[in-house]
Amino acid sequence: MSSPHLPKVAGIDPSLPAPTHTSDPVTPPSAPGPDPDPGAAVQDHLAGWVSDLTTLHELTERLALTGTLEDALDELLRAGAGLVGARRGLVALEPADGLGPVTTVGLGLGRADLGHIETIPRGSATAGHLLDGLPEPDGERRSGVAHPDIPGEPALDPRHREVAARLGYSASYAMALDPPAAPGGTAGATGIPGAARPAGRLGAAAWLYDEPAEPAERQRHLVGLYCRYAAAHIARLVELSRARATVATVQEELLPTRLPRIPGVRLAVRHRAAPRGGGDWYDALPLPDGALGLSVGAVTGSGAGAVAAMGRLRASLRAYAVMEGEDPVAVLSDLELLLRLTEPARSATALFAYYEPLPRRMVLAGAGHCPPLITGERRTEFVETALSAPLGMLSCWEAPSVEFQPGRGETLLFYSDGLLHRTGEPMDRAFARLRTAAASAPGAVRNDPEGFADHLLRTVLPDAALPDAAFPDAHRADTRRADTRRADAAPAGGGQGGSADDGTEDVVLLVAHFD
Repeated sequence: MSSPHLPKVAGIDPSLPAPTHTSDPVTPPSAPGPDPDPGAAVQDHLAGWVSDLTTLHELTERLALTGTLEDALDELLRAGAGLVGARRGLVALEPADGLGPVTTVGLGLGRADLGHIETIPRGSATAGHLLDGLPEPDGERRSGVAHPDIPGEPALDPRHREVAARLGYSASYAMALDPPAAPGGTAGATGIPGAARPAGRLGAAAWLYDEPAEPAERQRHLVGLYCRYAAAHIARLVELSRARATVATVQEELLPTRLPRIPGVRLAVRHRAAPRGGGDWYDALPLPDGALGLSVGAVTGSGAGAVAAMGRLRASLRAYAVMEGEDPVAVLSDLELLLRLTEPARSATALFAYYEPLPRRMVLAGAGHCPPLITGERRTEFVETALSAPLGMLSCWEAPSVEFQPGRGETLLFYSDGLLHRTGEPMDRAFARLRTAAASAPGAVRNDPEGFADHLLRTVLPDAALPDAAFPDAHRADTRRADTRRADAAPAGGGQGGSADDGTEDVVLLVAHFD
């Protein structure tokens, strides 16, 4: 048994399970008959409630699987549209605490459409009404606002009716996103300063109807329950987003913002951090007598702890390099001793190179890190570094240094393991892919370290792991950007700066071109 369709009342999307019964049937008068069975009516109502609960369970389960704000907002719009019977909608995320992030996402609406909607005065627009928290006529604040017939509502702002006519919608229904108060206040679960769980209203979601309509009371109840759960889930994702942004900011401050200029050497760097913040670092510092020190490395783990450990190790390595940079083995030995004393639960990989411009001599030593790649017109090969364990893995670290001479016009590439792991291929094939990419570099970029770095990223990393559109904003000579896109490849061990539970790693690419 199902209720008849009433005019100007939106229906639930047929793709979603509908309750067996929502209201008493409206039947024409008939001759007196036997009284209806009360037990059947109760069973009918129970069946409707079970159907509603099943629908909510399926939708909230799908929402719980989303791991990013963008995915969660998209799922909220799609599920809400099905519940209220709408075809289009938008969600405006604007946390009341003013800490962001602020964004607007549309369903069936393009950027231009969202731009038109944003020109509606906030007090008149459905979602804007909720964001502003304007009082209702009875002095209370409602969680939902309906405009069942926008062209026929003279009280609305003329701009509201104009935009509705332009975009082709005649009615709207909006719900506020009000998460429950976090236990113990707004400190949040991450424990990172500046990453508190948002307090107060997060924003609002609005769904648009092509014809005058409004959701029935049962539909409002269902979408209200769903939005309540969605607000709690989105609040957690907002907290996580703030924590990642905080960690990325700290990581940026701990890494060089400018690369030194040394006669005869041109440098370029690309760095992208893992979503949770990895422990990879790079460095280039001028040393006494016109020498140049280059280093890359990675601390095990991820998150704020790994970033902090990375900052301490990098700062210590700089101090050791200034004092005894001409002996890379001594630099790494001192760094290993410091790691064992101050970070006994961690290990790290590292590579340090000391370059003297006049004799064009480079001495380097590595501790469990990938060997650098040198490429030029006559050769493209990996520099054979001695096999050694990562720092902190043995009671006493030892490894010989390697000395070689980079030729004029050659380029030396330092990189992190994350560059190889994000290819999604076995390590031997990833090394071969990197070497092929360097050897096949066009002549136009061989003498340009910036262009060479971009060429390697585009060639080595698959589109699924790091889209081409993200390359132009990568960290260049004096700017940096943390990319939080997830990679398909999972970590393959310690010292990568990644985490086995999130499948992402930092990517570091340090390029030195010798004129």
